Amino acid sequence: MGTGHDQPEADAFTRTYWDAAAQGALLLRRCGTCRQVHHHAREFCPHCWSEDVSWFTATGRATLYTWSVVHRNDLQPFKDRTPYTAAVVDLAEGPRMMTEIVDCAHEDLRAGMGLRAVFPEGVPKFTPRGTTAAA
Repeated sequence: MGTGHDQPEADAFTRTYWDAAAQGALLLRRCGTCRQVHHHAREFCPHCWSEDVSWFTATGRATLYTWSVVHRNDLQPFKDRTPYTAAVVDLAEGPRMMTEIVDCAHEDLRAGMGLRAVFPEGVPKFTPRGTTAAA
């Protein structure tokens, strides 16, 4: 964690999230006051501003909202990974999340397609549901 420009820098607050991801679980935050779910992790609810928020394990299911196939990125370490698919997904629990789609041919991508979370190198990414891609 934190060894490259593309790896997250965990701090005291986000360590819970990244430790869970390393174990293959996607955590989200839920407000105890208004019950809204949010992602990115915050210490307060972005809907009602309550500080009564807690972690819970998400289903890992999502649908593809939008994507872009990146064919050129001159920044390391992305330069050696092109083409890759940067995406926004709608999590089953409600929030949208920026991510990467893996193990799917670019021409097979469709808005609304079902996805599931996978965790290569402890980072949540998504692949089409029903695939047996290695996490």
